[in-house]
Amino acid sequence: MKSNALKIAIFLFLVIVSPVLAFAQAAGSVGRLQPLPDQKLASKLMGRDMPYRVILPAGYAKNTQRRYPVIYLLHGLSGHFDNWIDKTKLTSYAAAYDFVIVTPEGNDGWYTDSATVPNDKYESYIVAELIPAIDKEFRTQADKEHRVIAGLSMGGYGSVKFGLKYPNLFSLVGSFSGAFDAPIRTVKSGNNWPSIPAVFGPEDSKIRPENNIFDLLRGFDPSKLSSVPFIYFACGTEDPFLTINRDFDSLLVEKKVPHEYRELPGKHAWDFWDQQVEEFLHITDRKLHSDIIRNK
Repeated sequence: MKSNALKIAIFLFLVIVSPVLAFAQAAGSVGRLQPLPDQKLASKLMGRDMPYRVILPAGYAKNTQRRYPVIYLLHGLSGHFDNWIDKTKLTSYAAAYDFVIVTPEGNDGWYTDSATVPNDKYESYIVAELIPAIDKEFRTQADKEHRVIAGLSMGGYGSVKFGLKYPNLFSLVGSFSGAFDAPIRTVKSGNNWPSIPAVFGPEDSKIRPENNIFDLLRGFDPSKLSSVPFIYFACGTEDPFLTINRDFDSLLVEKKVPHEYRELPGKHAWDFWDQQVEEFLHITDRKLHSDIIRNK
């Protein structure tokens, strides 16, 4: 009897406990990734050095022949390039994946070429200088299928705008609490931050419709809508941008653009964005792997 009881106990340990311990050990071994020292790009368009941070996957130094997908993460208004790493658990979340992650500097420039400051060309800088520089400096898979962009608030607006204006560059776009109404904010609306007229110009400026994601989507040739990257976006139910996110979802549904929209409990705050960046890494990994299988 004792022998049988011992055998049962050993069997239960092997079947139930051992896998749990193995999983815990594997999770613990992943740990956190260490970002590279702050990088700088001498931008001709901006007329100054532009800082950014890079997180490389764990096997990057060892697997010298391998190339990796790249994710650009854009910060929000009043933020900077270091926010994503300093204010979230991004380095821990990223350890589970094989992505090169880049966090550019956007200041309060709305990722747009300013209507009033000649050297504030935040859109052109990222598209024409930063992305080519990253593809040259690091072993990225330098094509649309393996390039992703996402951001929070101002950065959420910027990422969606990049996806619509440059669909040949990105396969996936993400937005968390996206400030999608930035180009249509005016003094009359009562929500006109100082950066809005500085970037988008007066109310009749052509810069405004050229950077309005609703106008951009409505202006798409129907035959070319299939080129639009898949759009994932989420907004908290207590976020002031909830209504404009719902409006954008309705337009995407109307235009039959592939996307996923989520409303979740949360405010316009870092705990929501921390949860979302963790989820977005999972979504990116899932989408890239499904695309690989589909293309085989």
